[in-house]
Amino acid sequence: MKFSVLVAMLAEDLEEQAIESAKAAGAGGMTILNGRGLGAEPKKTFFGLTYEGSQSVLILVLEKKLSLRVMKSLVKDLDLNNHSRGVVFTLPLEHIAGIDHRQIAQFEQLIKNEI
Repeated sequence: MKFSVLVAMLAEDLEEQAIESAKAAGAGGMTILNGRGLGAEPKKTFFGLTYEGSQSVLILVLEKKLSLRVMKSLVKDLDLNNHSRGVVFTLPLEHIAGIDHRQIAQFEQLIKNEI
């Protein structure tokens, strides 16, 4: 079984919607980090204070085919192609340890259901 890491860096206010979308697409658990972004455009200032929007970073370890399904779900549900409020990408995993055997069984069942 091949695995991928899906990383979604999103505006913080999209976090709950992203979690719901990922779970609806078949994702189990995920790690969520807080972050700050630095874009190409200058940040907005208000009375001399610079506003830097908070971001959420979702990290999911998924079976390779499932990672594509979750990614498509996030792009569609969060309308990321039309509103630049986040980026989602996957990376292949070569080696993995510590993944719960129940999660592997869930991935196997999802694959069997698709066949």
